[in-house]
Amino acid sequence: MEREDLPFYVKWVNDPSFFGDYNPLEQTTKTEMEKNYDTAPPEKKRFFIEKKDGIKIGVVIVFPVGDLCEIGYTLISSERGKGYCTEAVTIFVDYLFLSRDLVRIRATTDVRNIASQKVLEKADFKKEGVLRKSVFIRGEWRDLLLYSILREEWKEPKILTKA
Repeated sequence: MEREDLPFYVKWVNDPSFFGDYNPLEQTTKTEMEKNYDTAPPEKKRFFIEKKDGIKIGVVIVFPVGDLCEIGYTLISSERGKGYCTEAVTIFVDYLFLSRDLVRIRATTDVRNIASQKVLEKADFKKEGVLRKSVFIRGEWRDLLLYSILREEWKEPKILTKA
């Protein structure tokens, strides 16, 4: 995601349906998003998920958590359940293990978000446990499931081709 993409992305972020029922509501301005973009650590990156015709349908994000990295992802509601997110997460795992000296990649999801759990499991993430009451979403504290994939579990690219 480039700086010039931010006006487009801010519309998604301000639409409560974009993040669905399992993520915090977020409201931001273009100015706030530009400031966050400019001051984000270099390890935090957002990438659009696009269809083959170039239409943007979602995002995948990587951000540092101590010495580790965590990924997050979401699709616009009309494109959910079609396999795009699983493909994007799998490609992203390949990219991260090929471009960074990582031991593990982690992700969290609401315990009720079955679709997100399936995405992670199809991308070879393993469930590690429950983070009890770890995020406040839509008026209540919610439990999250913690998933990870280790480099030795990944072994080689699933989608990206070798040069």
